[in-house]
Amino acid sequence: MTSRRRCALAAVLALALSIAGCDSDSDSEAESTSHPRGVATDGPLALKGVCPDRIVVMTPWFPESEIGQVYQLLGPGYEVDAAKKRVIGKLVARGTDTGVKLEVRAGGPAIGFQQVSAQMYQDKSITLGMPPLDELAQLSARQPTIAVVAPLEVDPLGIGWDPQKHPDLKSIRDIGRTDTKVLAYSPDTAMDYMVGSGILKRSQVDGSFDGSPARFVASQGEVATVMFATNEPYTYEHEVRAWGKPLKFQLVNDAGYPNYRSVMTIRTADKDKLAPCLKKLVPIIQQAQLDFVDDPNPTISILLKANTAYKAGFVYSRGNAEYSARMMKELGIVGNGKDQTLGNFDEARVQHIIDITKPIFAAQKIPTKKDLKPGDMVTNEFIDTKIAYRP
Repeated sequence: MTSRRRCALAAVLALALSIAGCDSDSDSEAESTSHPRGVATDGPLALKGVCPDRIVVMTPWFPESEIGQVYQLLGPGYEVDAAKKRVIGKLVARGTDTGVKLEVRAGGPAIGFQQVSAQMYQDKSITLGMPPLDELAQLSARQPTIAVVAPLEVDPLGIGWDPQKHPDLKSIRDIGRTDTKVLAYSPDTAMDYMVGSGILKRSQVDGSFDGSPARFVASQGEVATVMFATNEPYTYEHEVRAWGKPLKFQLVNDAGYPNYRSVMTIRTADKDKLAPCLKKLVPIIQQAQLDFVDDPNPTISILLKANTAYKAGFVYSRGNAEYSARMMKELGIVGNGKDQTLGNFDEARVQHIIDITKPIFAAQKIPTKKDLKPGDMVTNEFIDTKIAYRP
């Protein structure tokens, strides 16, 4: 699995690369979300008595726009716990207090780069996790989880290159027709697919990438690099002063690996117990994603305030957060499935990921669930099919 920009935390390498610092937001700015109209006592927004009193979400990384829909649900008066790297507040849906609390925990470096699914089994207080879909396949035998909503329709993971140094490159397949080195994480199932399918050559993939821009800059753009299309193109051009130029990229989704990123999952055994809650909560999450991309700035203030408080070396500016939110729309990262619903799963696509990853995990001696099928990994039963993204 790709550890999310593993040491882009090593953007603490702000020393050599002079990456711009985060914006500092006042409490009043960060709490500029709409004030609750009161606690819902009945109807679809009333969660008290139906859901856990505190819904705990384990995210895959520090606060950022790609997971903004979760922070969108925090009402005013929330608290940032810098020591435990979490934000706690009322769960507010479209201005209505749902009657329960929301706790959003940072992942990635904040939990020692453990997989989200594994963390969910170590800490049973976690209600929902946000792993990539291929992680569900990988851990299906030992730590099974099932995804209940996909806030992102397309995985923002991609491979980028310098268009001045490589003017003939138009796609990841083009990279594979050259000897251009590709900086990648290890392990990374998407890259295993690229190599196994012949799109890239094993000899050109350098799996020692730590997420920082240092090696790309030092190579003067000779190498290509794994990146998130919603993040690094902005960072490299506007915040890495030693580079300061545009990049070209292609999403791994468009190169044949249609993974779902940051799906919201529960432990499989909890499904029946949580079903009444999920019937109300999942549509709230779907709508929160629409609300975030429609007007991201109030929630971006929460993201920046939390990151500043955490003091963990993750450099994230307002410009970066706004770029991410904008690119989520422009690239179709946030969008509808084939049936014009936001957040549901295409089971044929899920089956394709199973078919791709099964031999990869077998070669790695990782046991997966016997006869694994889409219904073991995802469910659309809690999705409100009327909720759709309309640009």
